[in-house]
Amino acid sequence: MIRYDILKEILPLIEDQFVVCNIGLPSQELYQLSDQPTNFYMLGTMGLASSIGLGLALVQKKKILAIDGDGSILTNLGTLSTIANNAVNNFILLIIDNGSYGSTGDQLTYAGKKTSLKEIAIACGCENVLECQAEETAGILKSALENDKMTIIVSKCESGNVKVPVVDLDPVIIRHRFMTKLNNKN
Repeated sequence: MIRYDILKEILPLIEDQFVVCNIGLPSQELYQLSDQPTNFYMLGTMGLASSIGLGLALVQKKKILAIDGDGSILTNLGTLSTIANNAVNNFILLIIDNGSYGSTGDQLTYAGKKTSLKEIAIACGCENVLECQAEETAGILKSALENDKMTIIVSKCESGNVKVPVVDLDPVIIRHRFMTKLNNKN
């Protein structure tokens, strides 16, 4: 399975969730699969989906799912320490680890070599860190969404991309519709 397959498989679980999605192809793939006003697509800030997701979870009670990639997490490893030291039970971080920088041509990341993002998260102090194979992601995410415990899921998958169009929404519109839903949803 590649990232697109994981997104397609978890789609029924996340269509009614608040999702902050990683820059580049992950956002484009999610946008193509099922654009929702509850999706916040990152269009120009690599490494910040997890940080923005945590920030949202800290200031309100609704569950927030951040979908990030191994390459983005590696560019902002400090976010794992921040998550560990500010754990909130309405936050889930799904790291889709394909061992590559998928949006820039599938160059190998260190997570595709020796580096374990699960072990880094644990070393930072994160307590509920699960690593799984791509095929197990939906089941583990379903359990995390049903529980009230901050969870980090590292989903290991194959590298590869699906050709999808860019997100054609203005960033101001993306923010506005997301915040409108976040402020109004019961």
